[in-house]
Amino acid sequence: MVTKTHAVLILGLTLSLAGALAAQQKPEDIPDAPSATRPIPPPEPPSPRQEADEESKPDAPPADNSGAGVTTGSKEMPRSAPDSASEKAGEKAGDKTEEKPAPPPMPSIRTVPAGSVPRDSETGDDLYKITVTTNLVLVPVTVTDNQGRLVGGLLPKDFSVLESGQKQTLKFFTSDPFPLSAAVVIDTGMPDVGLKKVQETLSALQGAFSQFDEVGIYTYSSTVGRVSDFTGVGKQLTATLNQVKGYSGANNGPPVTSGPLGPQGPYINGHPLDIPVAPVSTPPKVARVMNDAILLAARDLSKRDRARRKIIFVISDGREQGSTASFADTKKVLLTQNITVYAVGVEGAAIPIYDRLQRIHLPKTGAVLGYSDILPKYVNATGGVTVYNGLAQADIERAYAKAIGDARNQYTLGYSPKSGIGGYRLIEVRVRRPDVKVYAKDGYYPLPTPR
Repeated sequence: MVTKTHAVLILGLTLSLAGALAAQQKPEDIPDAPSATRPIPPPEPPSPRQEADEESKPDAPPADNSGAGVTTGSKEMPRSAPDSASEKAGEKAGDKTEEKPAPPPMPSIRTVPAGSVPRDSETGDDLYKITVTTNLVLVPVTVTDNQGRLVGGLLPKDFSVLESGQKQTLKFFTSDPFPLSAAVVIDTGMPDVGLKKVQETLSALQGAFSQFDEVGIYTYSSTVGRVSDFTGVGKQLTATLNQVKGYSGANNGPPVTSGPLGPQGPYINGHPLDIPVAPVSTPPKVARVMNDAILLAARDLSKRDRARRKIIFVISDGREQGSTASFADTKKVLLTQNITVYAVGVEGAAIPIYDRLQRIHLPKTGAVLGYSDILPKYVNATGGVTVYNGLAQADIERAYAKAIGDARNQYTLGYSPKSGIGGYRLIEVRVRRPDVKVYAKDGYYPLPTPR
């Protein structure tokens, strides 16, 4: 007979064994409840063993809208297990509709006007664009002593630039030499004896340039010819100058239109021998289109690199007649493109007293006679230096070296005017040194403001 004490012991042992067995069992994973902020994870793919078991089962009827497996051919696509206890409860209740969690509330968004948000620098776009338009006026200046030698060692404080009488603040200054873009313009319409003298000095002209310069050759008489485009100092330039050496100048003296040496036939008692009517002899038209030649060279120079100093080097007796372009129009192009004209006067332009008499503009007398010596006007307007020492071959060669050396070793001043609107503006450059000569352009034409 079992007593109460034995019953209590048996009950205690039974409970202890039951607790030990429950502790050894692995707890089942209970899926979390659906969350509004955390998405439902996708179902895990079935293992190969589960796929084999599914294939061995008989075909099941097609699934309805309650979420059962979908059958394709003889294989049934397994349906993912419900992710929450609420879904299990819904299936047991026979719900035909699937409940979806409510989406989280959208945060409030404030719109910004289009184009007001700066671009991101990480994407390569600009954040902010600040446009500042400034016009820098560059003024090349040559300073020499009374003997014509260059004066070096000057500082920005030694210069003063006045535009229309108002002092300007210098924002750029340099005395470093510049590589040159030089357009050499040779007058082939001068008398042949003068042209031959120039042709003998062309080798010295080539030697006056450096290996960093580029030179273009132009000729003119009644028309303008571009002999060669801009090229470095070398074999090509030598070949071009050799070609110019073969050119011929004009014959000395006026054209013969009558008399025994005229173009007409013989006369007897004032009547032509063979022709009953006396022929009308028209003298050939004489033209010296220096303006057109300088204008063509200036247009070509405007296309060269801005880092170079641009000059036009004219070798002529200074006569101008019959050009299509006027001096005023050509001067405007030169000053707009910051081009300086240097000149070596030969023949009549090299005679000091005769040169002063020739610097006049002949009036119109039925036809435009033009200028007898226009070189000083171009040189003074652009700030170059005219060398009138071309009577002998040695003088011409020294003139080449001096003019090109002056062009290369100029001081360069720069300032920003207060306004970029207006026409021609006068410039005056002053140097705080006694007994010096200053060569600079008289003015400039402001370029239009770029947009």
